[in-house]
Amino acid sequence: MTVALYTIHIIVALFLILVILLQQGKGSDLGAAFGGASSTVFGGASGRQSFLVKVTVGLGVVFVLLSLGLSWRASQIRKQGLAPAGTTQQLPSPALPSAPSGPAPSAPAPSAPVSPSPGGAEPGSKTPGPQ
Repeated sequence: MTVALYTIHIIVALFLILVILLQQGKGSDLGAAFGGASSTVFGGASGRQSFLVKVTVGLGVVFVLLSLGLSWRASQIRKQGLAPAGTTQQLPSPALPSAPSGPAPSAPAPSAPVSPSPGGAEPGSKTPGPQ
């Protein structure tokens, strides 16, 4: 069912593109409003709508309704945890590794005692510097 709706949706989209490209441009009518005496800018002398305009509106409505319906259907499938035929489900995330079950590591052993500095002063004492 979902595959059929996607197929119809793609066909409607292609026909909509085709019908839009077949329509005649109306840029000249708008340009005539800035100096010409044409009243077609606001629909005055255009008369009835052409067949292509009606087809475009109809295909546009069908396209929007199919888009909303397919979006709603996809959200329902995600809520139920099901995947349509031909798709893959999202795999569960792997579990984080647990902490090792041994004794806690001990603090590092204290380092060797600090040897006196070459000047003979002990570490941490102030030595007079050159003045």
